[in-house]
This record gives sequence, structure tokens and C-alpha cells, in this order.
Amino acid sequence: MSKPEFYVPFLAAAMIAIPMMAEAYIGPGVGAGAIAAVIGVIGSIFLAIIAVLYYPIKRMLKGRKAKAANATRSGEQSE
Repeated sequence: MSKPEFYVPFLAAAMIAIPMMAEAYIGPGVGAGAIAAVIGVIGSIFLAIIAVLYYPIKRMLKGRKAKAANATRSGEQSE
């Protein structure tokens, strides 16, 4: 491997790692919109996880209530 080919990846990494000043301005409207978008994405992911976990738990609790109701009904009938 020749020397120029060896230095190219290191030179590219060094140029990427050096911070440069950005001459940019984000107005309050764009900044608020960006914050709202990030919060919306995080909130939708959180709600999706909750929804996926809630449905099986709801079915399990509903099944327990049905079993308890059947047990009390059968207990009342046998007496």
C-alpha cells in the first residue's frame, strides 16, 4: 500500500472530527417546530410500546375476572 492511500482515511477522519463554525440561525418558529417534532416522535414510540404491552395484560385481567365470576356462580349453585 502506498503512502497516499494509507493517509486518506486518517485525513478524512481528521477533517470530519475538526469542528467548524456554522454560520446559521434557527428562528424561534423553526426551533419550536423541531422540538415539537422530536417530542411527538418520542411520544408516539412510548405510546406504541404501552399499547403493545397493555392489550395482553387487559386480556389476562379480563380472563381472571371471568374465572372468578364463574367460580362464584358455580359456588352459589352448588350450595
